[in-house]
Amino acid sequence: MLNNNSLASLKEGESARVFRLLSTGTMRRRLQDLGVVEGTQVQCTQKSPSGDPTAYAIRGAIIALRKEDAKNIVIDEVTENTPAYEQLRSAVVC
Repeated sequence: MLNNNSLASLKEGESARVFRLLSTGTMRRRLQDLGVVEGTQVQCTQKSPSGDPTAYAIRGAIIALRKEDAKNIVIDEVTENTPAYEQLRSAVVC
């Protein structure tokens, strides 16, 4: 079951802030190394046709995460499409 407050629940163009990481071990460390920490703004930029993985804009980089890993990132403050989304989207498509 998909947690409605997880990163995996974001639709393309939506943004949110990271509230908490539920991941443990090496995956937690990898996410932290990529900049996924409390307070980080994350935006869903593109979902693959099969829905997994999904590309997210995190601190100026596009990072692909599997749904299994994105479900372990608790988010808050979900917002709709922003002008920056269109710029990121065009950069990903090119």
